[in-house]
Amino acid sequence: MQHTRRDFLKNGALAIAAAGILPEALLAAGSGPSDKERFARRITGIQLYSVRDDMKKDPSGTLKQLAAMGYKYVEHANYVDRKFYGYSAKEFKALLDGLGLKMLSGHTVMRPDHWDAGKNDFTDAWKYTVDDAATVGQRYVISPWLDESLRKTYDDMLRYMDVFNRSGALCKKSGMKFGYHNHDFEFSQVLDNKKVFDIILQHTDPELVAQQLDIGNLYNGGAIAIAVVMQYPDRFELMHVKDEIKATSGNEKYESTILGQGIVNTRQVIDLGKKSGGTHQFIIEQESYQGKTPLDCAREDLGIMKKWGY
Repeated sequence: MQHTRRDFLKNGALAIAAAGILPEALLAAGSGPSDKERFARRITGIQLYSVRDDMKKDPSGTLKQLAAMGYKYVEHANYVDRKFYGYSAKEFKALLDGLGLKMLSGHTVMRPDHWDAGKNDFTDAWKYTVDDAATVGQRYVISPWLDESLRKTYDDMLRYMDVFNRSGALCKKSGMKFGYHNHDFEFSQVLDNKKVFDIILQHTDPELVAQQLDIGNLYNGGAIAIAVVMQYPDRFELMHVKDEIKATSGNEKYESTILGQGIVNTRQVIDLGKKSGGTHQFIIEQESYQGKTPLDCAREDLGIMKKWGY
């Protein structure tokens, strides 16, 4: 049976996305670039959830294969007990460095227990998450889920959007940004006549909270990717690059496939993101494979992105 990434997240797994920075020499020159310049270099990477089973069996060997394909950037989907795929932050950074890879963004769910309302502060668990992200070289700390308990009412949402902004301020102290990655409920769940996605976009500070638009997931929520990019110009610093076809199994209507073979009009969406969506980090993610191996799909998807000029 095909397991969706939503199932993966609900079972406690974590997910990540790749982001960009300017060359080290430029960062060291003079007073250094502005925050906008530091985050603005366009990159193409892969979400490691795309090859999750391979990463579980052999993280080092899988990363080596991705590097050999031509990938330069990866986004993690596993941070457990302060370790990335079983490696400490320092160890994982050393592994990536040795393969010529960078991990500039990553997915870790910010859970309800990461915020202590009584103390009006984050718990140590979230502070450690931010610290480890900085150590491994991330520029974005992205939460790919919003717990149901935090979106029961419109007022609940508003309170937690303040926590989003505070997380952005915490990440900024380490030279990073907090980010959010959508699934589908954000477009189907409505609170006080407003979609959850609109509440998120309208009540987070774009200087502190980046949006990573998953252009495939939203179809299961009834949204259309290009319409969302047009609705919120300059708000999507990162994208999960996907294509979708009718699902062959599972409970969702659509599943991901090789880029350019589905209904998303992927190239049109990412071109619009580059032109007016503020997008500079394009992260390939494929979760279903239609009989191909995940690594073969990763290779094919990268080849397509290169043909498209990314």
